[in-house]
Amino acid sequence: VQLVESGGGLVQVGGSLRLSCAASGFTFSTYYMTWLRQAPGKGLEWVSDIDSGGGTTYYADPVKGRFTISRDNAKNTMYLQMNSLKPEDTALYYCNAYLDGQIGVQDYWGQGTQVTVSS
Repeated sequence: VQLVESGGGLVQVGGSLRLSCAASGFTFSTYYMTWLRQAPGKGLEWVSDIDSGGGTTYYADPVKGRFTISRDNAKNTMYLQMNSLKPEDTALYYCNAYLDGQIGVQDYWGQGTQVTVSS
């Protein structure tokens, strides 16, 4: 089982980045997916969710209207399009896969990708 984030980097204020989370080793299309982030010296913060089919999404207030979560189940990949980036978006971004199924809770994490927004 593996989740691999990519797409992070250094960007100026107002810029854009697109993060990807590539999944392998499990049935991606059945899992609820989440993006979270951790800024330096702070706790883990929920960013956005998407259901298994991609039809329902949720966003934290600080990113609403600027970030868009999506997934391509044929490619086993989730995305986070981040526009109008702010310095406070600087963080290590993680993806999470979650399923509460017949054999119990299955919960997987990636290693994170760093996003740095410079002013």
